[in-house]
Amino acid sequence: MTNEYTISVDKAKLDLAVIHKFLSQEAYWCKNIPVEIVQRSIENSVCFGVYQGDCQIGFARVVTDLSTFGYLADVFILPEHRGKGLSKQLVAFIMAYPPLQGLRRIMLVTQDAHGLYTQFGFTPIDSPENTMFIKAFTAY
Repeated sequence: MTNEYTISVDKAKLDLAVIHKFLSQEAYWCKNIPVEIVQRSIENSVCFGVYQGDCQIGFARVVTDLSTFGYLADVFILPEHRGKGLSKQLVAFIMAYPPLQGLRRIMLVTQDAHGLYTQFGFTPIDSPENTMFIKAFTAY
């Protein structure tokens, strides 16, 4: 990261208000998500905060067993800080993070950031017919 920006895995530094505001108001994947769900997702994930000084300007989390599987989720940089390569630096940091090394598979879902993730080796699923999911219907 540059001198101006840092990345931390310290959950105590995370600004729940910043994270919740972006996810509930800006993120297409979880509009109107309740703060309680965001809090619980943070508690049960490996989290990465991006900071300009003490102000949080980005976030990502990995849902993982730290042994075989990880799911990269909720990746964002606030709009006013985009265009500086911060998302690329964040994903590079996550992919090099020692506790995540050796996982058999890391997955993600994206509607519009394929260019970012292909730089790190992410590809479409080889056999999508083998992949299944349940879409839970939520109130948000």
